[in-house]
Amino acid sequence: MSRLDLFIDRMVSQRACLDLAVAETEDLQGPIYELGLGNGRTYHHLREKGLSRDIYVFERAVASHPDSTPPEDRLILGEVTDTLPDILGRWGPTASLIHADLGGHNREKNDLFARKISPLIEPMLAIGGMMVSSDRMYFERLSQQPLPEGAVEGRCFIYRRDGA
Repeated sequence: MSRLDLFIDRMVSQRACLDLAVAETEDLQGPIYELGLGNGRTYHHLREKGLSRDIYVFERAVASHPDSTPPEDRLILGEVTDTLPDILGRWGPTASLIHADLGGHNREKNDLFARKISPLIEPMLAIGGMMVSSDRMYFERLSQQPLPEGAVEGRCFIYRRDGA
């Protein structure tokens, strides 16, 4: 499979999974966390959904398209391994939806990072909240969800926090 085909599969899957997660969490009041802004495509997509929830973006340094850059008061700059625990300490487990697209092109490195960051993400979700990731994550209390129609297996993953 060409790199272009892999990219297309990832984008189509990301959109399908995000759209499902937005619909499934629409009754929750908590904020949305976008982990990694990049060019800002998924942030822009979430914003275009007309959500009434605040979208907070966690990023090391902003390099997004001007139309896809969050306002300063919704931007949390720094290493996500430092900023996630800080926000959890301030706001608690309130996130209705978390999206993470933090990996690079090295699958082994991505997997190691996913193992490191999973315990930081898991306690941030509110009950009923969902997490969409471009990489497999390693959670103890979140259950992996089936992919929606149009998503390609292994290109995106969805998790939900059920119960207490």
